[in-house]
Amino acid sequence: MLRGPRMHVSSRVLLDLAGLFLKLGTLGFGGPAAHIAMMEDEVVRRRGWLSRERFLDLVGATNLIPGPNSTEMAIHIGHERAGWRGLIVAGASFITPAFLIVLACAWAYTRYGTLPLAEGLLHGVKPVIIAVVVQALWSLGRTAARTRVLAAMGLLCFAAGAAGVDELVLIFGAGSLLALLEWARLGRGRANGLAGVPLGAAALASTAAGAAPFGLTPLFLVFLKIGSVLFGSGYVLLAFLRADLVVRRGWLTESQLLDAVAVGQVTPGPVFTTATFVGYVLGGFGGAAIATVGIFLPAFVFVALSGPLVPRIRRSPVAGAFLDGVNVGSIALMALVTAQLARAAIVDPWTAAIAVVSAVLLLRFRASPAWLVPAGGLLGLVLPR
Repeated sequence: MLRGPRMHVSSRVLLDLAGLFLKLGTLGFGGPAAHIAMMEDEVVRRRGWLSRERFLDLVGATNLIPGPNSTEMAIHIGHERAGWRGLIVAGASFITPAFLIVLACAWAYTRYGTLPLAEGLLHGVKPVIIAVVVQALWSLGRTAARTRVLAAMGLLCFAAGAAGVDELVLIFGAGSLLALLEWARLGRGRANGLAGVPLGAAALASTAAGAAPFGLTPLFLVFLKIGSVLFGSGYVLLAFLRADLVVRRGWLTESQLLDAVAVGQVTPGPVFTTATFVGYVLGGFGGAAIATVGIFLPAFVFVALSGPLVPRIRRSPVAGAFLDGVNVGSIALMALVTAQLARAAIVDPWTAAIAVVSAVLLLRFRASPAWLVPAGGLLGLVLPR
């Protein structure tokens, strides 16, 4: 049932891909881990499109390239099933439902966001979002900082970020340093494929988006940069959005950024559709479309280019060390921006209580954000402010 190299791709195959990923994009609450679990159930257990071993290989491949992991899995599955046409159909189908839902939310936000009802909802949702990110930090941090060296690198990155070091310099510096240490330890004279897609993308992106007044072109370049260099959880997106749009350009306020993240949490599909919300708030429908294309376009390119390279990269200890450094640097950035955003979300005893109770429910009882976030919104409506 796997796609052969010369297999004719019928319209039926493409329609099946579109139907599956439109469904997953519409029902996919819970973040990348939940999305990937749903994909495994559909394409391995129910449909037999991929073997379990091949599916796991693709999961590993998504961790070696920047971008949204669950979206990249959809793109990989489409490519396996139907070549470059399947790549486009599966990826676009997975993204489109979330794009439309977030677009509707952004439209309502720009018109009713200052009304008491919307303010109350967001007042309760924001502290829950902080708790959700803390839970993700706890889970991802234990994996990323699994050795003393990685833990020390994470603390160093946190301190450097707090001191104002640029986020790209920080995460790629961490990766490069650990790669050099591993290269020295192995005593090898070459980096075994290290200077591949991630470093090339970083060099391209770091020159793409300079300081500029608001416009659709600079907006596109900001999100193209983010989509080209962002490793790790989608929550690390917060650090990049805050640095580029709040601190450097002043296009968004802290509160608007939290509102964008909150919308990303209460809607299905990739967390990266936060870009759709931000783009609409800044530039209407054109801004939403430009921001969405900018942040997701690199994922299509990287999946198309990285397939033949994946076996070589995965076998390289130096490339693995580089990615370990990038991941731990990303987690450190995520922790730093969470602490910064918490000041805007936790503004009174009620929001502090919501954040603490939400964190306990998430960490201790594995509660789902799918019901915690709306519960926070309801509390925000009834609690005094």
